[in-house]
This record gives sequence, C-alpha cells and structure tokens, in this order.
Amino acid sequence: MSIAADIARVDGGAKLAGTARFVDDLAVPGVWHGGAIRSPVARGRIKHIRFDASINWNKFVVVDHRDIPGPNEVALIENDQPALAAGEVRHMHEPIVLLAHPSIGQLRRALRAVQVEIDPLPAVLDPRRPLTPELVQYGPDNVFKLIDIRKGDPREVFARAPHVIEGEYQTGAQEHVYLETQGVLASREDGRMVVQGSVQCPYYVLDALTHFFGEPRDAFRVVQTAVGGGFGGKEEYPSLLAIHAVLLANKAGKPVKIVYDRQEDMAVTTKRHPSWVRHRTAVDRDGRLLAMEIDVLLDGGAYVTLSPVVLSRGTIHAAGPYHCENTHIHGEVRLTNSPPYGAFRGFGAPQTLFAVERHMDVIAERIGMDPLELRRRNLLRKGQTTATGQVFREDTDLVGLLDRALQLSDYDQRRNGHEQLNRTHRYLRRGMGVATFYHGAGFTGAGETHLASEVQVAGLPDGRVEVLTAQTDMGQGTTTILTQIAADRLGLAVGEVLVATPDTSRVPNSGPTVASRTAMVVGKLVAKACDDLIERVGSNTGDGDVARPKGTSLQDAIRAWHVTHDGKHLLGCAKYRKPASIEWDEKTYRGDAYACFSWAAYVAEVEVDLRTCAVRVIDFVALQEVGKVLNQTLARGQIQGGVAQGIGWALYENVLLENGAMKNCQMTNYIIPGSGDLPPIRVYFEEQPTPHGPGGAKGIGELPIDGPAPAVINAVCDALGMSIRSIPLTPERLLDLLGSDAGG
Repeated sequence: MSIAADIARVDGGAKLAGTARFVDDLAVPGVWHGGAIRSPVARGRIKHIRFDASINWNKFVVVDHRDIPGPNEVALIENDQPALAAGEVRHMHEPIVLLAHPSIGQLRRALRAVQVEIDPLPAVLDPRRPLTPELVQYGPDNVFKLIDIRKGDPREVFARAPHVIEGEYQTGAQEHVYLETQGVLASREDGRMVVQGSVQCPYYVLDALTHFFGEPRDAFRVVQTAVGGGFGGKEEYPSLLAIHAVLLANKAGKPVKIVYDRQEDMAVTTKRHPSWVRHRTAVDRDGRLLAMEIDVLLDGGAYVTLSPVVLSRGTIHAAGPYHCENTHIHGEVRLTNSPPYGAFRGFGAPQTLFAVERHMDVIAERIGMDPLELRRRNLLRKGQTTATGQVFREDTDLVGLLDRALQLSDYDQRRNGHEQLNRTHRYLRRGMGVATFYHGAGFTGAGETHLASEVQVAGLPDGRVEVLTAQTDMGQGTTTILTQIAADRLGLAVGEVLVATPDTSRVPNSGPTVASRTAMVVGKLVAKACDDLIERVGSNTGDGDVARPKGTSLQDAIRAWHVTHDGKHLLGCAKYRKPASIEWDEKTYRGDAYACFSWAAYVAEVEVDLRTCAVRVIDFVALQEVGKVLNQTLARGQIQGGVAQGIGWALYENVLLENGAMKNCQMTNYIIPGSGDLPPIRVYFEEQPTPHGPGGAKGIGELPIDGPAPAVINAVCDALGMSIRSIPLTPERLLDLLGSDAGG
C-alpha cells in the first residue's frame, strides 16, 4: 500500500460504536473516588484545616503532606512544584488535602465540608509588576527562564536606519477545552501500582511516580486509556493527578479513581501562557528588514512546569520566517501567583508569531508599503539564515507559497469588493488579512538526542506485526499514521499491522507525544524498526537470523522464525540518532534549532458589524507545506482543528482572572466558537519531502494554531483602518477601541 493512502481511521470504528474505553468507563469492583481540598487564596501560609464535625471522617481516607513517603516534588524540568502544599500555597486552587470515599456523592459533600484557613501573603498577579523583596518567591528575581538570541549587531544598525518602527503586542491565556476532562484510575495489580488514564505522555507519569514515591520503575505501570483530546493539556498535568490517585489508593488499600468535572478542570489545570512581546525594527527605504530587537515576556504562573520549553519555542520563532542579518531576541518567563501555565498546541510560537505578523502589517502601514510586498521582500530564500543562524536549505518557495494562498483566496478581487462595501454600507465592514509563518518539527536543538527515543516492531507468531511505541492517540490519528508507515515499509495490508496500547510495562520510551514529532521523528523510527525486523527474518537474499528463500512472504518468514525460536520475541528495533547535518549550541542558542520546518501562508476574510462590534470570519484559506502528506483526511482535520482553535483564541476565548485564577470556568461563560461561528476552512497542501521523516513527512500538529490569530486580526485592521495589538478581540474590547459611537 502507499504511505500516503487516505485510509479510514484505524480506531474510528470503536469510537463510533461506543466501545472505546475512556478512563471513566472503567468499572473496577470496590473502586473509591478521590478529590482535593484546594487553596482559596493566591498566596499565603496555611494556618488551620477545619473538618466539619457533622461528617464521620472515619469512613473517608484523608491524605495530606504528612503521608508523602518521599520528596514532595512533581518531577519535570525542575522539581519545584509540591504535590500537596505543606506550609504555604502559591496559587489559588493549589491542592492541600486529598479525600477518598466509595460514594462519589458522599465525597462531594465532604469536599464542601472542609475549610482551610490561610494567612494571606502579598501576591504577584502581573509579571510586569516591579518586585519588592516580599514578592520574590523563585531565585533572585522570579524569572523561571531567560533566553538571549543574538545575530549580528542591531544597535549599530538602528543608529543609521531610515525607518525605526516599534510596537507592543499582547495575547491572553487560553483554555484547552478538550472533550474529555482529566482523569486517572490507580489500582494495585500483581504487586505493583497500575495507573490508567487520560494521559498524553505515559513515561512522564512513570518518571514522576518513581521520583515521588522513591521506588523503581517496575513498581509502577502506566497505561493510556482512550483519550478525548489533549492539545498539550494532558502532557504534564496527569503526573500530579496520578500522584494524588496513588497516594489515596495506597492509604485506602483500594482502587481510586479521580475524574474532574468541567468546572474543576477549567479552574485548576494549565492554560496557554499570556504574553507581552515588544518589537523594535529597523527597515531600509526599500522595505528590507535591517535589524530586529524583540522582547518576549511570558506569565509562567506559580511553578516552572514546562515554561522553559514554551519560552524556547517562542523566542526561536519570534522573528518569523524572515531574513534579517541583525537580530536580538530576549525572552523571559516569570513567576506569578496564578495556577501554573503549561503546554498548549504551538507552545510559545503562537504568541510570538502573532506579534511579528501584526508588526509586519504595522511596519507596512508606517512606511507606506503594501503588507504583502513587505513580506515578499523579506521572506527567507535558500541559503539565508534564521534568527539562530540556521541556514534555510529547503526547496520550499515561501514567496510562491504566499502568492498561491492569495490566488486561492481570490484576494485582489475580494478586496476590491470590500472597498465598495466599506464606502457604502452603514454598519458592515469587510477586510482581508494574511499571515506567513513556520513551525519547527520535533524537539529543539539537541532535545531529540537527549530523549534517545526507541521504537520496536514485533513479528507475532501468526505472521502479523505490532508497533510498540509510547506515542499516544488523542484524536489526532497517531494509531492510523503509524499503522500506515509500518504497513507500507513491510509491504503488508493495514489489517495485518497492530499498534500497541501505550503501556510502560511493554512499550519502549519513544518520547512524549508533543512538538509535532510523532509522524516525523517517531514515524521514521518505526520505518527503521521495520527494516530491522526484515533483516532479522532474512531479506530476499537469504540474509538474517533465518534463511529466507526468494519468493517467501514476510508473514511466512515471521511464522517460520517463531517455529525455530519457540517462546522468544521477534523484535525489530530502532533508536534515534542525530543527523550529522544538525549542529546546535544550547548555551548561545545558535545553529540548527530543528531538523526542518513546516511553512504556511494563511488568508482570512472577516466581516465586522459596527452595531454589535462582533467580528465574523467569513472565509479562510490555509495553505501549508508539511513535506509528504501521509493521510489527506487526517491532515486536513488537523489543519481545520488548529484554525478553529486559533480563531477562538483571536476572537472569543477570554480567560478572566480573579486573584490569579480563572473566574469564568464554565462553558456558559467561557466562549469557544461553535460550527456556526466558523467559516469554510479551505485547506491546501504543497509537498516538499524531507529526508528526516518517513516518506518525506514533516510535523503538522502545531503549525495550524500559529497563523489564524494574526491573519484574522490583520483582516479586522484592514476592515476598520485601525491598529489592534491584543487578543482576544471580544466585542466589548472592540467597542472600547472604536469608542462610544461605534454603531454610528
């Protein structure tokens, strides 16, 4: 079969039939239900915990920090986050006490019957706030991570540049709104603790458990159940949830399930980092970028979690897909007393790409140039370098990509029509906006080398094969893509390939399911493991562990191998090896940040109603170059889903904070776009295969969240003839910008 065949989802039948088992579908005899008592303030010292005397607490399991057997740390990049607060709390909703009971109704009543008294301490609710000594809670200055990227000497250029344009751009937090809320089940089986749940990265959870409980890896088994969406929100947070469930299960001697309701999930889990990005840009008289100074500030919340990698991705992408010989990018992520911010699709790049793509339109307006022409003159050409000094070696024609997107959107014709409507209509205004952008595939720099991902492909006694990886399917199609890659490499039918459930007791650590690395990085390893399997049973030349006569099918060879190796496992194996062409300096942030990039040009058309200040996206063209497309339907769905999320972030999704925590944590007052709010999302692909992915595939999952917000806001600015520099652009915010006569 072809690697690019548009086959149906392998897991689609079970989900359509309702037989796929999510964590809350797991019926375990004798299961108890767990929950947490949380901090009511943003920061303070725990004074007293009062248990209502009307409840018989002897029938509950109660766990606090005194029940923790090892270090009170959730292991991740840094081990600064406690699983349960001991003396102080750093954010509202920080967990302090855990409860469990056989009845979920009784548990909910008990959770309401515990009061935590806390002496408040001064809190940091804005990372831009000047620090005084009593506000410092991390290091000398509350800075979780600082990154400085330098190329050339911008200072000298600014002194003699014909044009210097400045601007500041702000983006808000964003809630993941995955269909299925967070949930895990902890139970003891065959002498070890088994954690099943809605997890994105099983080995993250395993490592967190072994560190927290001070036990070896084989004391735990982490199994992914069917997952109803993740988008990064189930990358690191399930580690904390798993620790809570295991603490309760150990003390109760019973299985314990913790499944959040929607309100708790929205209130306590991680969000996209809010950002403030300042640009100062020197441009010559022909519109060429001479120098760029970019300052990136992210709100990290109360603990480090994944903020360093979010800042890393954001700063690397901050200069956009443009050539500029003199660049200085300074990035910081700082502590605030909000619940920690974490990974969210795109993780840092959407924030900084919003800023640079808005700034390109601002530059064009200031120097009197068409924003499309400004982009054409500055988009990377082959042989030029990015902000980190990475040479653009790919054959992708970025100017051609932009021009094709404009053609597909009927850009010139539609804009001409808008001019007429905007002059004559009493309250409707229409505009077009463009964003050109990119996203690195895989972990940054030496990240893939440090992961040292492993993949296995097992030949089964009946002649079928099974792909063994820790990559999880959260609805994005991992199971289907890996099936296609293995079937194509081995010359088998799709039905002859299985993909193992991610279970740390039987699959190798192929790294986390993040960073658009699954299809490209892990998929390439699957192909190599298939090659190794073929060699183990003998190629058609007769080499290998068993002689394989010409004409013998692979399945026959696998079956024959098992006959002569009774009881043994037949495994093809592959481990990541860094391509020789990639060089990266982690200290200076210089070199090849990624093995390759995916590229895109998006065009949005909007209509603004001046009576209501509502913005409606009426058409959207998404053109991307993502290497070889492995499955058209799945790839199209990834793009459409990312665009929908990006439109939501730009126009609808307003996280309201009170004392640092999300105030509007219900679906009634946190608005996401429904199908009626979305335009036709017209998806197109160009293909420039890369040697780094199977069949030439690049990463695709992160890319489509990067471009919609700047394209949409650029279109609103085009429609209204004004400059908008922060999102979300809700009707209330647009009304403030337009003034009290907006409906005039």
